[in-house]
Amino acid sequence: MNIQEYMISGVERIVKEAIAATLKDPKESAFMARFALSTKKASAKRKKLEEEGLHVPAFLISSITSSCNLHCAGCYSRANTATVDTEPEDQLSGDEWDKIFSDASDLGISFILLAGGEPLMRRDVIEKAKTHKDILFPIFTNGTYLNDSYLGIFDKNRNLVLVISIEGDEARTDNRRGDGIYRLLMAGIDKLNKRRQLFGTSVTVTTENMDEVFSDDFVDIMSDRGCKVIFYIEYVPMSEDTEFLAPGDEERDIMIERINELRRKYPEMLFVTFPGDEKSSGGCLAAGRGFFHINSHGAAEPCPFSPYSDINVKDSSLREALESKLFMELRDNDVLNAEHIGGCVLYEKRKQVEELAGIV
Repeated sequence: MNIQEYMISGVERIVKEAIAATLKDPKESAFMARFALSTKKASAKRKKLEEEGLHVPAFLISSITSSCNLHCAGCYSRANTATVDTEPEDQLSGDEWDKIFSDASDLGISFILLAGGEPLMRRDVIEKAKTHKDILFPIFTNGTYLNDSYLGIFDKNRNLVLVISIEGDEARTDNRRGDGIYRLLMAGIDKLNKRRQLFGTSVTVTTENMDEVFSDDFVDIMSDRGCKVIFYIEYVPMSEDTEFLAPGDEERDIMIERINELRRKYPEMLFVTFPGDEKSSGGCLAAGRGFFHINSHGAAEPCPFSPYSDINVKDSSLREALESKLFMELRDNDVLNAEHIGGCVLYEKRKQVEELAGIV
């Protein structure tokens, strides 16, 4: 499979389905129609750069802060110290993120996922992101900062799309995220629904909750409240004692079958899986094949689950980051499409990635 064609067709499908999902909302449909034109221009930029020898993915993941107000059980970001409780040090400023967004636009990157930590703790970065209308910014948030001020920003700037993290029902969500979080999230979701704002949810899929979060009952609850996108993020263990929570090949086969059923049954919604069965889509999409990651300090990493870097965008451009030695070696040495058992090849091959990054 040609990974570039795979990603471009994926972008076009997401935009097409998003337009169909929002036809009842003129404001949302108008934005999506304009954004559809922007993605075509961005695709043309990427194609031209490809002809010049530079492969540019359509997606960038940006972790804009190392701060978070929650302590979710099994958080990979805290496990690798990307999120900490101490005062942030040497984080990229709002202006530096603004430059990254501009450089991304010039390269033809259409989607920038904002993550953290808790991204809504960086109001300055959100204010910068809203001005880049040719880029869609899914904001992966724990949902605890959905105040009226923020809701007003999201209503006026439809290129900012909230993606709220939830674990299933109230008991599962509160067990992982803290007492009372589920009701707080649902109250915020109801506010978004009342305002007819496009939003999605993100679910960390484990062996313990997969039956529930792939059920019609769960999807019906989200759909009835106006959710248009559900991201299913497979749990990637950051320590051996939690590996039992990661879906195996048998569970993944069930997930793929269930995702296909949901896509047929709920055509008005989008269902996105990550990492998903990358063996059937040309291998892992990290390290610039389909996306890459910039952490809150500016380090360019293959993926949030693979926090290794040999270049920082404070001292280089996004283009130079895509051509970094680590990224090139991961792609050229076939690490990304290597045979592996679990869903995340970079986690399984982490010792090899560390060697390529010069850590061991």
